[in-house]
Amino acid sequence: MKTLVPVVMLLSFANPNLMKPLRVPVDPTPAHIARKGGKWYLAASGHAVYCLGPVRVLPDAAGGIERVATFCEGERPIVPLKD
Repeated sequence: MKTLVPVVMLLSFANPNLMKPLRVPVDPTPAHIARKGGKWYLAASGHAVYCLGPVRVLPDAAGGIERVATFCEGERPIVPLKD
């Protein structure tokens, strides 16, 4: 038993890689910023929006039609696009 303890200590000091703690890989982009397969569009307001759905053509209030992006991030799920 007395000879076993120095041998174990010698082995642990001889190879310091055995004693290093494991490093957990860190994702540089948070989950809410990571892309999900969408696309960036220019909204009619002049801002860029990131939307996951397809572009649709819908009737507007004046009787015409307007292009909108669907499933957009932010407070509005449907955003009119700048033509």
